[in-house]
Amino acid sequence: MRYRLLVILCVFALGAFAQDKPLAGLVFDRNTKERIALVNIRNLRNGQSVYNNLKAEFRIQGQPGDLLVLSKMGYFTDTIKVQAKGDVLAYLKASSIVLKPVNVRDTVLSAQKRLEQTKRDYTKVYGSLARRDLLTLSPGAGAGLSIDAIWNMISRSGRNAAHLRELIEQDYKLNVIDQRFNRTLVEKVTGLKDQQLTNFMNRYRPSYYQASTASDYEFLSWIKGNLKRFKRNPNYIAQDPFASTPQQ
Repeated sequence: MRYRLLVILCVFALGAFAQDKPLAGLVFDRNTKERIALVNIRNLRNGQSVYNNLKAEFRIQGQPGDLLVLSKMGYFTDTIKVQAKGDVLAYLKASSIVLKPVNVRDTVLSAQKRLEQTKRDYTKVYGSLARRDLLTLSPGAGAGLSIDAIWNMISRSGRNAAHLRELIEQDYKLNVIDQRFNRTLVEKVTGLKDQQLTNFMNRYRPSYYQASTASDYEFLSWIKGNLKRFKRNPNYIAQDPFASTPQQ
């Protein structure tokens, strides 16, 4: 009976999107014009709610005329209307002025501290939604599937919480790489500067596994080895700035 109810609820939810189509969009800071990630976008008509990715891109079901509510901590909530043509471009205004640090590597929080702060900011996705167990124990009946947990997994709030946790985890891994593979260190080891330094760092950006497990000696040797390769063709520009291996 419970499973039949779940099926009915799923069919009802899918019916709500029958006339909708995927809408693509981007979210920017109104003042700096930089992209903003981890923004919640909710369609007031059909109730769908999604988070944009680390590139500030999002896709949501809707149609022209729908109202989308965008919200993120540190920014004023805004509502925009979906137009008949083109992607959805949204601009949020910061609720407070954030000054950029001058010496990036010496002033920003470490990757781990930033992760801990993010978890505190998004307590809901690391709270009850994250701790639900699929198995329940009933006195005298042994272990069984938790209907609440299953519904949480297929519901919009459950999916959004899981998706946001994935984005936060990806952001943490990128921060770990940036913390280890930073311009100050690479410039000191290679002697490269300006655009050549940027090209080198884009071309030989390490993987998260390498940045988090290599010893200092191994990491410095790896940079020096890549410098020899780089000098063979210093003007080559890598297509993927996050590639873990060079493309030559």
